[in-house]
Amino acid sequence: MDSSDGTQAGPGQVDLQEAEPPHSSLHPRRTPRDLTNGSIPKNLFHLAWPQSLEGILNVFDQVWDLFLAGQGFGFRGIAGIGVAQQYVQLFRTSRMGVDVAMRAMIARAIGAGDIRLANHVAFQGFTVSMIFSVGITIFGLIFTDVLLRAVGISHELVAEAANYMRWQFVASAMNGIRVMTGSSLQAAGDTLTPMKATMVARLIDLVLSPVLMFGWAGPEFGLAGAAVANAISQSVSSTMNIRSLAIGSSRLHMRLSEYRFDLKLILRLIRLASPASINSVERAASQMLLVVMMAPFGDIPLAAYALTQRMQTVVNVGTQGIGNASGIIAGQSLGAGKVERAKETVLWALGYTTVVKFFVVSLLFIFPTPFLSIFSDDPELLEVGARWLRILLDGYLAMGLVQVLQQSFQIAGDTFMPMVVTLTAMWFVEVPGAMALSGAAEQMHPLGLTLRVPTIGTLGHYGVAWAVTGAAFFRLACYLPYFVWGPWWRKKVLEGVDLVPW
Repeated sequence: MDSSDGTQAGPGQVDLQEAEPPHSSLHPRRTPRDLTNGSIPKNLFHLAWPQSLEGILNVFDQVWDLFLAGQGFGFRGIAGIGVAQQYVQLFRTSRMGVDVAMRAMIARAIGAGDIRLANHVAFQGFTVSMIFSVGITIFGLIFTDVLLRAVGISHELVAEAANYMRWQFVASAMNGIRVMTGSSLQAAGDTLTPMKATMVARLIDLVLSPVLMFGWAGPEFGLAGAAVANAISQSVSSTMNIRSLAIGSSRLHMRLSEYRFDLKLILRLIRLASPASINSVERAASQMLLVVMMAPFGDIPLAAYALTQRMQTVVNVGTQGIGNASGIIAGQSLGAGKVERAKETVLWALGYTTVVKFFVVSLLFIFPTPFLSIFSDDPELLEVGARWLRILLDGYLAMGLVQVLQQSFQIAGDTFMPMVVTLTAMWFVEVPGAMALSGAAEQMHPLGLTLRVPTIGTLGHYGVAWAVTGAAFFRLACYLPYFVWGPWWRKKVLEGVDLVPW
């Protein structure tokens, strides 16, 4: 098979057009695109725009929650939801490594033309992810109050956030199903179905959240109403993804009759997933520690931190979609034995991200207050939040490039190096830097911490923002040379993996 980049299918490679039998459930216009051939920019755009839109929609529920909290409950509502969201995000990210590993394996199998193996990998990934998600939900429901009190926030904030946080843990189980089914579809090249499912979820959120929070059509749930709406919306969107997998509207076509528990593959998946999960948890845990640092400075700075964290999430989701697309194409290309195509894909993704991020960052730098005022009109919060946002904007630009490189490495099968870089950046740059610049170390008594870090500035809580920005540039400085030199494209993902006997 001649490919558009001048390479031919070598021994062990399969022509996708020959390997895939005609699929009766596929409409001709939905014929899956072969990502291992053709124009890289076009393939990137084809995969990236639905994932970027889905990413924006994914964080919409958090941003919408903050907006409604600010309108109905003031800055304490914003701060309370912000802290609860940090906890929920911490536990959700702990299972994200399974999704990353599953994507890497499915992408390699699809690139090699082995669709049955891709289905089998997806089933094993679902098994691990479901067990993990249920365990997290049960833990969160039991220990919500303990977790909130542990970070040293005021009793008023604990009262505001507790019920919201419990319901968000319930929603997390359904969110896990939506994300893992969506990840498998994306790895196979179908990014439209997960986007549509997420769009439906966000529309349900948009309508139900204020109705349940403020009791417009029944009981008034308060802040918890937003989380109840999220649980309902995640259930609907999960069903849409599951249906797509069941009827085979993408390359994957999963039948329960073909499910076989494969301990060997599950253990391999867990080994690949563990560094990615640690990477995600490291990031979320360091952000949780920053909440602890911010708590002694009062509710206004804490609310400003919560708002800018959500702004960062919104700014990053577009480029995260580009990173996911880059990783999927790179992974499928490596599965087809096309190393140079994988590298070129990452370079294209970095170029796209630079253009997008520069535009967004410039807009936020010029007009920080109008964006923040969407959530609250409190003048003190807007003043503090605008300064926080301007400090963080350079870091947002760096983080866009970091996300592209990290997602590309992970979905290509290299989960270890991103874990090391994140660990170093968070615990040797961001956290000690925040303590030193803000002087927060001596105030972190709620967790019983006795760490003493010399104070090297009088920046107060703004020192935390400067440390976050510095850590983003540190990660970029580590990833760029690794992209050029590193062995990320040589990782063995599926060698020795066979289907269990049927």
